[in-house]
Amino acid sequence: MKISILPYTKMLYCILLIALLLPLRQQAQITSYQYRHVPANKVDEFIKRETTYWSKVAQKAVDAKKMSFWALLEKVGGYDLPNSSNYLFINTFPNIDSAWSSGVFDITKVFPAVPYSQMETGSFTTVTSQLFLHDEDWVEAKAVNPAKDFNYVVMNYHLSNDAQSFINAEKNIWKPFLQTAMDKKQTQQLGWGNAIVLSPTGGNVQFNTVSYDLFRTLQDALLTPWDPATVFPDNLQLIGNMRKQESARVIYRVVKVVAAN
Repeated sequence: MKISILPYTKMLYCILLIALLLPLRQQAQITSYQYRHVPANKVDEFIKRETTYWSKVAQKAVDAKKMSFWALLEKVGGYDLPNSSNYLFINTFPNIDSAWSSGVFDITKVFPAVPYSQMETGSFTTVTSQLFLHDEDWVEAKAVNPAKDFNYVVMNYHLSNDAQSFINAEKNIWKPFLQTAMDKKQTQQLGWGNAIVLSPTGGNVQFNTVSYDLFRTLQDALLTPWDPATVFPDNLQLIGNMRKQESARVIYRVVKVVAAN
């Protein structure tokens, strides 16, 4: 019997290819940010329908492992309120193609006896923007209780010359420092994460990465107080120097979250 031996160079190429592709398969999840404008006189009905019905649809999708996260956030304050979004949906999918093709948001399968007109929110709201991102890093304070402690989110929108380099700088400089500071209670912040924008990019989009800070109270989110004795990293300015402009900062109240355990 003749045995075929794979040439060393070809074998090495295959090993390297597998090594490169494996992390991509493990990190294939996609997060969608959908911004909505809800008229003031429809807010109560909107929240009622989303928390009563759509959060249950999300829970079923999470249980089926077609989604890993669903959240409804309400903007606190803002400008040009009649013409801008005041709510933000965040949805994370392990595989966005299979999730959408399987009708993950078919609410009639979850509530077959309820008329669709009593559950839908699209007819009286407007989608102002939809983004697709890849979540990169996450840290939270020691012994934090997300369901109880994560009540307000500060979304920070960053524009840099190189989005991946900016993400890496946050990971290597800010992330380890913040983890220690949160654990030592030098800050009222309780969680932090970041993500890179996949689409849309360029043009009128004034940011290519996002970071988010979690707080217990609105006052903490507004003031973000630090212990005066806190020693910040010497190289922290490296992150600031990578920004092309001052980052936008928007505060949201957490209305409802559905997440995988």
